[in-house]
Amino acid sequence: MDVCLLIRQRLEELGLEQRDLAAAAAVTESYISQLLTGKKQPPEPGRTDIYEKMGKFLKIPASQLTNLAVHQRQEVLKRNLDKAPTPLFKEVRELILRKCAPGKEKKVRAIFEKQPFGELERLVTQKLLDVVKKIAKDELQSETWLRSVARLSGKSYEAMRVGILEFLDTDVFNVSVANCASFLDPLIESWDIDVATFGMEIVLNRRLIPEYAKKFEFVEKEAVQTKQESAFKDFLKHLTMEGGATEEEIDFLKGLRFNGRHPTPLYYYRELQSLRDPLHFREGSAPTMHKRRDAVDSDKVMQLDSRKEAIQRWANNKMIPRKKTKI
Repeated sequence: MDVCLLIRQRLEELGLEQRDLAAAAAVTESYISQLLTGKKQPPEPGRTDIYEKMGKFLKIPASQLTNLAVHQRQEVLKRNLDKAPTPLFKEVRELILRKCAPGKEKKVRAIFEKQPFGELERLVTQKLLDVVKKIAKDELQSETWLRSVARLSGKSYEAMRVGILEFLDTDVFNVSVANCASFLDPLIESWDIDVATFGMEIVLNRRLIPEYAKKFEFVEKEAVQTKQESAFKDFLKHLTMEGGATEEEIDFLKGLRFNGRHPTPLYYYRELQSLRDPLHFREGSAPTMHKRRDAVDSDKVMQLDSRKEAIQRWANNKMIPRKKTKI
């Protein structure tokens, strides 16, 4: 069973019409009709509130609808994997270039035309989508904001909600002219990019979104898996089996820097024990006042820990009475 069939069955059981469901979900009747006939695939559950509204109206758990929607979307994705991506519509590209900083537009346009739907065009389009999607998702519950954007686009409130639900499901390979006209055009004031570093700066329309930061900045960095991260992950695995640590302790250990040296899981364990040693704190001091140490002295730290353990063993042995032996 798919999500569309379940909804149709519940409407029939409750004696309700599609327009009733559309009103409850605050969308257009046309959208519900296309959804139930399979002309539109179910929206991504994590990006919409429609399943919660539908579940409440149809008297079924929203999780039942979302689980079916996820499965149905995965099946569609599998069928689409073999299809070659199509370039952006000409109108979409022109809008993106029109929003580019005047001093960069000519240079960026030349790159776009030399490499149709190449890396730079996909990067710029995706970042613009990311920013506008975040705003749209945050404002989906704000009727006042939706009505303001709807007036600018010449749409009804319900039609604007439908537009946002569809926009949140789009990606760089499927962005449409309608998406640009309704969201990218009114919300993006301008954008700029450093073609050497691919760092981007996006300026938003302050009249529509005054509470957001005026600019978003992105700098693409390659994630590098270091030996420090590997050792820390191994330490956390053993820590889970042996017993937990506080969030503050984990943050402290994770923030250690080694200046080219490579720690081991044992080093993190000893550092944690040293951090918990009451000798490092004055009596009555707050428990969050942890000692901070530069990890470059790791060799000295291990030597000190070994001495402490030896002293403790000596003290324990001294307290145990020894039996006298006859010669």
